[in-house]
Amino acid sequence: MGIELIAILILLLMFILGSVLPINIGLLGIVAAYFVGSVMNGMELDTIFGGYPGDLFILLAGVTYFFGIVQKNGTIDLIITWGLRLVRGNVALIPWVMFFLAALLASIGTQVTTVAIILAPIALRIAAQLTINPILMGTIVVTGATAGGFSPVNLFGLIVDGVMKTSGVEHNPVLLYINTLFFCVLTAIILFIVFGGLRLIRAQQASKAFVAAAAEATEGPDIGNQDQDGTKLTFYRGVTLVGIGMLLVLAIKFEIHMGIAAFMIALVLALLSPKQQPEVLKSVPWPVIFMVTGIVTYVNVLEEVGAMAYMQDLIASVNNSVTASLLASYVGGIISAFASTTGFLAAIIPLVTPILEDPTISSAGVVAAISMASSIVDLSPFSTSGAVLLANAQGMKEREFFLKLLMCAACFVVLGPGLAWLLFVVIGMPWM
Repeated sequence: MGIELIAILILLLMFILGSVLPINIGLLGIVAAYFVGSVMNGMELDTIFGGYPGDLFILLAGVTYFFGIVQKNGTIDLIITWGLRLVRGNVALIPWVMFFLAALLASIGTQVTTVAIILAPIALRIAAQLTINPILMGTIVVTGATAGGFSPVNLFGLIVDGVMKTSGVEHNPVLLYINTLFFCVLTAIILFIVFGGLRLIRAQQASKAFVAAAAEATEGPDIGNQDQDGTKLTFYRGVTLVGIGMLLVLAIKFEIHMGIAAFMIALVLALLSPKQQPEVLKSVPWPVIFMVTGIVTYVNVLEEVGAMAYMQDLIASVNNSVTASLLASYVGGIISAFASTTGFLAAIIPLVTPILEDPTISSAGVVAAISMASSIVDLSPFSTSGAVLLANAQGMKEREFFLKLLMCAACFVVLGPGLAWLLFVVIGMPWM
């Protein structure tokens, strides 16, 4: 048995132990990274822990700290009230508002992970306030971001288009966008039904009463009473709203690292209300950050020892194009659940060029299937988007949220690639 397969089996064992025992998987990831990298493969420590995702640590810490301030001073409660007024108290529409807002932001070029980082804290706070299943709200935000991720101006769409042109295979980026958008809407409908959306439709009177009560609140420019009624616009909350807007501008327009931008704006807000900061700092989900960065460190070791390449090489050993496209879809789903979707898309498409050149199979269908299989699993708690959901989980115990999100991601890995392959390659739907 080669080291590549042993490393993959150790990864599976880590998930099992982390699921049945109250042990932080980040701890297992750090130890496994040393064992596989140094003991089994002779790697230097600098190489092993050079893969520690410092940028991801800054991202998660910065964003959760910033939105800890936003939550503590009542700004998110204010946003919730405004959102309910917008949908006239129809709480069942709120997940769809988040879905299409995420899809819109991604469609105009905002990176998928950035969309999740922006919307997840607000969406999960709304879910906690209105007793919406947080798994529903979290997964529907990520699915919405994925829906717009293959827009011709988004990074995913640009990568696929560039690789296809380099490979010399005909490609229609608009067609890819339409197909992936269709698939994500279908996925969102399933998520809505499975995770309690039908219950929300039957719960309209309570939400309308909430809006009616919120409408009685008055506005005032008070900075000192930050824990007042969440529907009251104070000076500090107004500054916080401006800060959220500035976060978008700095990250999207000026391409400043989202975590750094969040820390910069959080510093300004902290100076305005320094007494709140000890409690805000305690709200940062340090165990989650440790877990995610630990497991990503181990995934980098997997790449170093060739485990990822080992899985990709399986594709080249299959001669039947239809079967090979199915295998490629599943490899995409499995790897992208733990690694960079962006990097995988750039790597996998050149490997399946022989399939794309086969006149008996739709190249557009194969590309759509692989693209969806590789991106729909981004809600995994070990991907950036999933980690952001986990870091902002509310209304449910952290471990319970992690296990349910992990189970949901596992279902996506098992069913998503097969459904995408069936829809786009076998059936050739909806637009090929």
